[in-house]
Amino acid sequence: MSSGRLLGICGSLRAGSFNRKLMREAARLFDPAEFAEGDLRFPLYDGDLEEAEGIPPEVQALADQIAQADAVVIAGPEYNKALSGVLKNALDWVSRTKGNPWKDKPVAIMSATGGRAGGERTQFSLRLAMVPFQPLILQGPEVLVGITDSQFDADGRLINEINLKALEALMARLRVEARLT
Repeated sequence: MSSGRLLGICGSLRAGSFNRKLMREAARLFDPAEFAEGDLRFPLYDGDLEEAEGIPPEVQALADQIAQADAVVIAGPEYNKALSGVLKNALDWVSRTKGNPWKDKPVAIMSATGGRAGGERTQFSLRLAMVPFQPLILQGPEVLVGITDSQFDADGRLINEINLKALEALMARLRVEARLT
């Protein structure tokens, strides 16, 4: 079995975010793999900034990470019934880089939210935002972790059996789509 490269992208900047915990759990279950986390601390997309200074180095670094990864996991919170501005901004910036690092890239989407629905609208809006990039977005199983304050243990491990089984199945499917099994 090949180990491969997995890139994790978290749509929350907060170090202790539940989506960061979920993304890291996905990486643990995807193992063995070289795992890297993308950094989304970019300036807001601005065409004038791009024209004056070009693509920011941190944006190009993320685009390169996407291109070099065998697969990508994206964990995103639900902000005002959609994907976070941080995640949308990153997608907008990466779309301005040369080539299309997302083309045919296997991508697993997941979400964790404080509410009961677990981020259904986040996932829906993220799928819509990614259509132009033509990735291979896995259609399931869906991983929607709701009521997050009771879903992880002190070590950041997912403890809800239903969500854990769905995440295990999603990561197994991602390995297959990335041709790592």
